[in-house]
Amino acid sequence: MRPLRSDEILGNWATLLLPINNDDSIDFVRLADEVDALVEYRVSGIYSNGTAGEFYNQTEDEFDRVSTILAERCEPAGMPFQLGVSHMSPRISIDRLRRAVQLRPGAVQVILPDWSPVSDDEAIAFLSRAADVANPVGLVLYNPPHAKRVLSPESVGRLKAAVPALVGVKMLGGDAAWHAAMRRFAHGVSVFVAGHHLASEYPLGARGAYSNVACLHPGMAQHWWTMIAAGDPRARTVENRIRAFMDESIVPYIRDQGYAPQAVDKFMAAVGAWADIGTRLRWPYRWIPKPEADALRGAMMSVFAE
Repeated sequence: MRPLRSDEILGNWATLLLPINNDDSIDFVRLADEVDALVEYRVSGIYSNGTAGEFYNQTEDEFDRVSTILAERCEPAGMPFQLGVSHMSPRISIDRLRRAVQLRPGAVQVILPDWSPVSDDEAIAFLSRAADVANPVGLVLYNPPHAKRVLSPESVGRLKAAVPALVGVKMLGGDAAWHAAMRRFAHGVSVFVAGHHLASEYPLGARGAYSNVACLHPGMAQHWWTMIAAGDPRARTVENRIRAFMDESIVPYIRDQGYAPQAVDKFMAAVGAWADIGTRLRWPYRWIPKPEADALRGAMMSVFAE
């Protein structure tokens, strides 16, 4: 597909989750079926190799195969897609990027080098090289709350000024003052926020979400996004229900039982039962037993019956 402009990066983007076999291998047949399911739901776009896609725990051959499956299924379907090329090593990340751009994604997602916190100058050096390799494909910077350095709006603005190829960021989001600062300092950057806050932050300036709600059910998340984009006041009511469900049924797995966020994302997909993904994470990370997802499905259906 052609490179996406920043104003074309919007909406409900679904993450590609890795189905893991009992022997810790990736089930690429189920992975392809998952992409087909997401295409069927006509989400706004699909991206690979975020945290929930376990980018940190793949061999380079596996990375290439995941990227190729996503590209080969999205391209003929006209489905926008982004390839995550993130790695804790900046050298490996750039190597992944060189291979990924050959698959013609709409954009590529990167993280900043993550062993030691980087200065603005170091971040600019990394992103400048990534932009040169990716050209003409734009960069989306994934800056989650657990990053070694969480960027301020001012810092995002400095990166954008130095690296015009930066077309998007994925961040936790914030209040009206935070979004006003993003508009002031980071003009021309598509801002994506936490999926379950999208209805309240879209009017403030958010453009979309690489969505945990899409993990729960991509069809529900896409319908909700349509309501948000249309200005339907019911979208805020749906958000309240989503957040209440998350707080009551999902957050305790992280807060009280110590599961990683990616374990929870896979667990939510098992609750939604929209594809055969399973809940298993790759060693050495713990996953939530699938029977617990089966037990929670009825509660989800009662909350989101329509």
